[in-house]
Amino acid sequence: MRVVLITLLTATALLSACDPQRIEKLEEGLATESDVRKQFGDAPQIIEHADGSKTMAYPRQPQGWTNYEIVIGSDGKMRSLRQLLTPANFAKVQPGMAQDEVRKLLGKHAKTLSYAMKPTEEVWQWRFMSGQDKKVFEVTFDRDHSVIVTHTADDEKASLPGG
Repeated sequence: MRVVLITLLTATALLSACDPQRIEKLEEGLATESDVRKQFGDAPQIIEHADGSKTMAYPRQPQGWTNYEIVIGSDGKMRSLRQLLTPANFAKVQPGMAQDEVRKLLGKHAKTLSYAMKPTEEVWQWRFMSGQDKKVFEVTFDRDHSVIVTHTADDEKASLPGG
């Protein structure tokens, strides 16, 4: 079991390291869904829209530093490819926002934390890079699954050996 877990984590890290090369091969308006799948594989989550377009999610959490969202138009061409874990998106997370809205904005989170002293709160974390610095963006939710507060900190894993 441990070997399988280590293999999966290593594969995830290697995939995310190859992302810049994959992205270079895809051009908005020209690349097709088939091209996207050749570069990124099958999307773990696909949302199909009423207009025939679809949004394909490619999370790189918990081991990676990015979450990608690729929109395929109703014509089968890639409309956009966005990295979701950006300062602009973090700034959009505001008190009162629902968990589903945060998930749609930032993609899959890396980790969920809960604390015995605050049983009515839950914290979600996303790992991201700020220049060369490894960071964590945290969102604290209340019992109604609404945002209370956000916080950015250094990634504690970065200070660990091999981090």
